[in-house]
Amino acid sequence: MENPQKPATAPADTQSSKRFSRRDAAKMAAAGSALAGVSIPHVHAQDTNTEVRLALIGCGGRGTGAVANAITGGKDVLPVKLHAMADVNADRLYDSHASLAGERARPGIKEHCDVPNDRQFIGFDGYDKAIDTLRPGDVAIFTTPCAFRWVHYKKAIDKGVNVFMEKPLTPDGPSTRRMFALNEEAKKKNLKVGVGLMWRHCDARGELYKRIQDGAIGDINLMRAYRMQGPVASFRTKKNDGKQSEMLFQIANFHSFLWLSGGCFSDFFIHNIDECCWMKNDWPVEASASGGRHYREDWVDQNFDSYTVEYTFADGAKLYLHGRNIPGCKQEFASYAQGSKGAAVISSASHTPAYPRIYKTQKIDKVYRRPSHPDMTWRWDKPEPNPYELEWTHLLEAIRDDKEFNEVDRGLKASLVTSMGRMATHTGQVVTYDGILNAEHEFGPENDKLTLESAPPLQPDAEGRYPLPQPGILKDREYA
Repeated sequence: MENPQKPATAPADTQSSKRFSRRDAAKMAAAGSALAGVSIPHVHAQDTNTEVRLALIGCGGRGTGAVANAITGGKDVLPVKLHAMADVNADRLYDSHASLAGERARPGIKEHCDVPNDRQFIGFDGYDKAIDTLRPGDVAIFTTPCAFRWVHYKKAIDKGVNVFMEKPLTPDGPSTRRMFALNEEAKKKNLKVGVGLMWRHCDARGELYKRIQDGAIGDINLMRAYRMQGPVASFRTKKNDGKQSEMLFQIANFHSFLWLSGGCFSDFFIHNIDECCWMKNDWPVEASASGGRHYREDWVDQNFDSYTVEYTFADGAKLYLHGRNIPGCKQEFASYAQGSKGAAVISSASHTPAYPRIYKTQKIDKVYRRPSHPDMTWRWDKPEPNPYELEWTHLLEAIRDDKEFNEVDRGLKASLVTSMGRMATHTGQVVTYDGILNAEHEFGPENDKLTLESAPPLQPDAEGRYPLPQPGILKDREYA
């Protein structure tokens, strides 16, 4: 399945033309990038008898899962083998290695992992060493917090290796501009790059997209997305007890800190936002929002507990994103589209299966396993292949057949639109696509220079607390 990825008219190409455009990005890459002038041969079709080596950069749960997905997703396409691993946290790397290649490895996974001690790298320069073990045509996997995405991508382009990178790709405007520029270089070198917005590879959602574009629900005028849940992952964090350095403490709790991840908003809500924009076949041009912190006790993270964002598209259509991370409240994880001729369920509960459905009225049946409903005109009634594996199948097929495959521009737009809603909430202002893309506040301007001994760009005060968003007070940045 090849999903349509790019709208005919996208705000990244039009709304930002006054200040920043793709042409500007290309000029930036040519003039200022250390990659300028580097000559790397184009990557050609992969011999199906040659294993594709993987280097895992960032060995947390998502990175460990990505390796397993690559192995299972590629079993009928190209053989892959985990060849190198890197992380700033030794315990995390060793735990991941045990799950993939050691005593806890699943059958069918362990046989595809060969990472001896001399290809296990600890430290901020580990990514550099791990990527250097690869050959052109191999794949570097980036599953660190997105603060380091541009640093690692630059190295991969220099080395001439293909890439799979997790979402979000960026937490702010300046790093997004830098990534747009870098990606122009990647495309020149014919690198294949996948982005971990796996819903775009879901067969069921792909069929719904086609039907919506064919007019099944008329013109979309309203979409609703919900990620209403309790605290997840490192959404909230208490003060550093001093057992870790400040740098390692923040990285271990990266969902709590905007400079590392864009916070819970960017890391969790991006999926619902992206799938709605896909169905709309467009990106919103502005966002206004509200939100706040509640019952905070002694948690010191930078996140809000609730977010409500109104996104507006160029044609006036709206997308409402409802996000909440409070225990004991109603939970919902789903997305809906309301059209002039009917309505659609884009996803029903969590990531997969989606159970998409179409109705001839605006009355949506939320019982997604019900086989029929008087107003239902279509539903996906087949098993849904795992999109976490499908995204790897499609990437490896592109490598095998030397097909054009680069999801970065779309991933950057999704990341930026997500940041646009987050910034609107944190500042209390209307934020436009052009405004967030050209924002001057860069959360981590020198992330390529960090070491284990460095002080992080975000520092706690004397009481161990971190700068917080102040809507209406800080209007041009999310924290001071």
